[in-house]
Amino acid sequence: MDAKILEAASKRPKPESFFPSYGTAGFRAKADLLSSTVFRCGILMALRALKTNKTTGICITASHNPAPDNGVKLVEPTGEMLLQEYESLADEMARAESPEKLLKIVKGAIESENISCDQGNCEVLIAFDTRPSGESLATDAASGVECLGISYKLLDRLTTPQLHWAVMRTNRGMDPSEEAYYALLSNSFGVLVGKGFEKQLHIDCANGVGALKLEKMAVFLEKVGLRVILHNTGDGVLNHECGSDYIQKEKMLPSSMMGMQINDFGCAVDGDADRLVYFYRKSSESNDIVLLDGDKIAALVAGLFKDLVGSLPEPLCTSSIGVVQTAYANGNSTKYLEENVGCQVTITPTGVKHLHKAAHNFDIGIYFEANGHGTVLFKNTFLSALEQEKGEAAKELLAVSSVINEAVGDAISDILLVEAALNKRRIRSLSEWAALYHDLPSKQLKVQIKDRSVIKTEDAERRVAHPKELQQAIDDAVAKYPGARTFVRPSGTEDVVRIYTEARNASDVDELANMVKNIVIQTLS
Repeated sequence: MDAKILEAASKRPKPESFFPSYGTAGFRAKADLLSSTVFRCGILMALRALKTNKTTGICITASHNPAPDNGVKLVEPTGEMLLQEYESLADEMARAESPEKLLKIVKGAIESENISCDQGNCEVLIAFDTRPSGESLATDAASGVECLGISYKLLDRLTTPQLHWAVMRTNRGMDPSEEAYYALLSNSFGVLVGKGFEKQLHIDCANGVGALKLEKMAVFLEKVGLRVILHNTGDGVLNHECGSDYIQKEKMLPSSMMGMQINDFGCAVDGDADRLVYFYRKSSESNDIVLLDGDKIAALVAGLFKDLVGSLPEPLCTSSIGVVQTAYANGNSTKYLEENVGCQVTITPTGVKHLHKAAHNFDIGIYFEANGHGTVLFKNTFLSALEQEKGEAAKELLAVSSVINEAVGDAISDILLVEAALNKRRIRSLSEWAALYHDLPSKQLKVQIKDRSVIKTEDAERRVAHPKELQQAIDDAVAKYPGARTFVRPSGTEDVVRIYTEARNASDVDELANMVKNIVIQTLS
């Protein structure tokens, strides 16, 4: 092992002045900087496989970032993201300045974790998206795995959620293949919508890997009545003026989709197909859209689960349904969930790992970030109880649990969840869905800084703990605008401070957002 690590690491030296940092979803940077980082992640996930004697995973992707970027997401045997307690080890390994230093860290981890290097039944699954750098970086990851003497499988191009799903299924002794993924999701969807269902849906594929997979899925969906029309399938630039991130932030229809009619149903995924937003055209004369983001998805599906659980016999009808949000969730969405749906709402810090963890606290835990990343988790005890019931509600809840990719947010899976919820709740237009509640005006800004670590937050990132004078100045500003709120937080992936502002009208939002931006600049200068 020692010689293998030293030799392979020496071929992939860490670039000078590059200090990778494990963010909310792994490492991300310009692709030409990442060879050493991804190689070392291969070693780390081999260690996790050896520790658990199970299969782990690595996906090479930078999600919604521009095409020149890339990154790596790390998958635990459960199919979930790397456990938080290993993030510091990931950073330490990625930042090691020499092969010798890296080897010392690896041997220290083996000793402290009491890891046996006997291969056992473990392996690492590796996939990548359509970025030009993906295949080469996947080879770097495989080289890292090989240093620990265990096997790996290169699964070629997959969406990030498909890789998570494959890891989860492998460790459960179930078929992890792509064909099984398409068949299970489409068949379960068919159970939910029944015979006679007919629907047409436009999907913006962000010129990413989702296009390849939705083309395959389309064949299965056609059989259960859902016809998908795919746009931005690879002829253009990845994530450039298309995809969920563009649509969410710009609220504009991509130029390639100008043929959509006002009443058409539209949705968009991001570069690695783990985010989903819906939208429809405001008018045929412009490319303006009405956005239905992750908050609206959470509100829709929470209502579905409330109806289905309420139809179960006692005591199942009292099972807990919770929605997990971040501070970015629109205030009116939280109000709707609590007052109209009757769900408990929990607020966590930004980042899927925080929402996913909190969702485990409920029998049915729902989370969708405003950006459209989310899923639904079910307690095993709840699913076991459903399997003992013979009623229609129990049957449909079990079908929903099969449609959902519980390992991680999955845009393809979530499309089917949304379409099933719209059908079951008899919502016939996207404007009807949008009218469940009306968003408060909001705005997001960012300020470039030298070191994002100077800001520390508390109260699920809704307040600044340090520097204290920054929060006091923000409080003074917010007090001038009744019903307003704003918060600032350091980005999890880059040296910027993000500012979110919400108020009763657009002019107050603009004024307060710019005021807080100036406060951040003055305080941190």
